[in-house]
Amino acid sequence: MFSKNFWTPNIDGKGRVARGLVSCIAFAAAYRLREVPWAALLLGISGAFTLFEALRGWCVARACGLKTPM
Repeated sequence: MFSKNFWTPNIDGKGRVARGLVSCIAFAAAYRLREVPWAALLLGISGAFTLFEALRGWCVARACGLKTPM
């Protein structure tokens, strides 16, 4: 399905910190919007995926060939 290179880490420490902060913001927003279940669910899933990217040191956009500024 995916090549082995697709899953290799492709961001540095600065990108990992940025994704970690975005993940925290998404989780906080999901908590604040818990009265709107669909919004909280989408933000929770987004936060979890961004946290995965931060912990793994991997960016899906970069893995697909897009150049990100960070």
